[in-house]
Amino acid sequence: MSEIKGPLLLVISAPSGGGKTTLTRELVRRNQYFVPSVSSTTRPPRPTEIPDQDYIFMDQEKFETLIADNAFAEWAEVHGHKYGTLKKTIDESLTQEKVLILTIDVQGATNIKKTYPDSMTVFVKPPDFDILETRLRKRGTENEEDIRRRLENARKEMTESKNFEHTVLNDRLERVALEIESLVKQKLKIS
Repeated sequence: MSEIKGPLLLVISAPSGGGKTTLTRELVRRNQYFVPSVSSTTRPPRPTEIPDQDYIFMDQEKFETLIADNAFAEWAEVHGHKYGTLKKTIDESLTQEKVLILTIDVQGATNIKKTYPDSMTVFVKPPDFDILETRLRKRGTENEEDIRRRLENARKEMTESKNFEHTVLNDRLERVALEIESLVKQKLKIS
């Protein structure tokens, strides 16, 4: 496969448990020019997460200070915690040949598209709702109330897929990664 060089801001959204993080890792593994954006969050780290690699974990006060300083390109409260993408992360990436992947929720994707209209938005749709629920339960990181809230939000988020440039079905990791690479090539006009 030929290397796909940017600059491009690629926004990948999916409901919680939809596979967006796994997909992002696969795209980064496959292409040296694809890099993940590291979002900031007020939620506590999961046992498998590495601070400053998976997320920039911070307390509510620090997050609020960054909001007041207009440091975020987008931020939202999701599942009771705040998440955001720092402007400096995006702006630095867009000066390079990178495809910066923002793995964010539907609200964030909408805000990024307004601020960075040349970005490419992709909604990752799970094969079906039962698989989505199974993935959430298998993670073992949320209690029953959190799982119910995430599933309720997922139903709402699925209706928002129409607002994305592209919707892809996350049925097989290799296939969906190839599909997104093809979409990126089209956007960048690479043959």
